[in-house]
Amino acid sequence: MTLTVHQFACLSDNYGFLVRDDATGKAAVIDTPDADAILAELSRLGWTLDLVLNTHWHPDHAGGNAAIKAATGATIVGPAEVTRIAPLDRTVGDGDVVDLGETRFTMIDTGGHTLGHVAYHDAADAIAFVGDTLFALGCGRLFEGTAEQMWTSLARLTALPDATTVYCAHEYTASNARFALSVDDDPGLRARAEQIFAARERGEPTVPTAIGLEKATNPFLRAPLLRPDLAPAEAFAAIRAAKDGFKG
Repeated sequence: MTLTVHQFACLSDNYGFLVRDDATGKAAVIDTPDADAILAELSRLGWTLDLVLNTHWHPDHAGGNAAIKAATGATIVGPAEVTRIAPLDRTVGDGDVVDLGETRFTMIDTGGHTLGHVAYHDAADAIAFVGDTLFALGCGRLFEGTAEQMWTSLARLTALPDATTVYCAHEYTASNARFALSVDDDPGLRARAEQIFAARERGEPTVPTAIGLEKATNPFLRAPLLRPDLAPAEAFAAIRAAKDGFKG
């Protein structure tokens, strides 16, 4: 099985992801941040959209559902919370499976940023679409969930194989790197940060990332090492609070 991923920038700092099961030609979009941009990319690629896979309800992730549905007739799939702003054709949660042709996505409960947030994991291709739960050198703000819930969600993601490619939904990495350097003096982090700053100067994306790379350098995942005086979830909460107040 092979999944082709087409990534493109949209809105101010979002990424859109169109994916295609190469065996069958069936295609899906992960979230709908910008319906016009998604439809334009579909037209350019010549793909026919079969599924919308929402990670959570925020408008920059599900706000284009209605327009995409009207234009393509695609089946809308997502956690129940998406119905706060748009109808769903199928509701999914932790452990549920969604097939796109021969590609199988398994849902992972990653609540914390929002209570019902899910990630889509394609184990055969070692790919995960994580929405706003895990970022390159960062993690999502706790708009609805608790630090303990988010820490548990991050642990579910870091349990995936290190080689898993991670597609996160925003280009926040340079800002995340500046914060990371303020709390962690690890040489590997500093080397990665320098690469990130150079890539952004060239206008290059820093997404996707990988589970192993994040485990090695992401301060939110390294929180128990950075704050050994605290229990793991409390250490994470302390790092998250520091990021929320960071002005660098």
